Amino acid sequence: MPAPPTFPALPLLPAVCPSLMSADPLRLGEQVDALLDAGARVFHVDVMDGRFVPNLMLGTATARAVAALVRPRGGLVDVHLMVGRPGDAIGWFAPHADMISVHVEADPHPHQLLGEIRAAGCRAGLALNPGTPLDAVAPLLDAMDYVNCMGVNPGFAGQSFIHATLGRLTALREVLPARVALQVDGGVGPSVAADARACGADLLVSASAIFGTDDPVAAYANLVEQVAAA
Repeated sequence: MPAPPTFPALPLLPAVCPSLMSADPLRLGEQVDALLDAGARVFHVDVMDGRFVPNLMLGTATARAVAALVRPRGGLVDVHLMVGRPGDAIGWFAPHADMISVHVEADPHPHQLLGEIRAAGCRAGLALNPGTPLDAVAPLLDAMDYVNCMGVNPGFAGQSFIHATLGRLTALREVLPARVALQVDGGVGPSVAADARACGADLLVSASAIFGTDDPVAAYANLVEQVAAA
């Protein structure tokens, strides 16, 4: 099997990754710039098609706009495809993404999809819903660069973290090669961040816990402090 492609190191791991699904669409550039100033370097773009999940969410225009802001400052765009036909969407988003994750539940050929993501020049991630057995990752270890372990059932921001996810993070970290980053996505707020980091999460995606506050920059900084202290 070919060796995995070599990418520059992910910045500032562990990293808190603001999820733009909860950002103010009328102030998106302002909020991204403020978080860049505060040290954020991985920005999460959730894409939903109303079929794989019961919601519609961000598209290529958002990914393009965010990339134009974050890439010149050393940041990365992390696109999470919560769509029923992820193979169609990879080509649409790859020019504006540095990382793309696809759901193992969405397509019977995840190995092929991960290869297409890498071929497009992006890090390839495999996303797992809370009810998906963890052994789904075992045959795909050489094909992936990160695992996105969902802490909620995908589709909506503001859900409560499923605490069984902590055990799933621990189990995943034990089987993942050191080069494969572990991401946790959904419900990650002040009561969860430190525990998730202690269980092995490298990338902690947070939406409403940052953008649902009066001061997203302060909320982001608080999460960073908790993760650093874990």
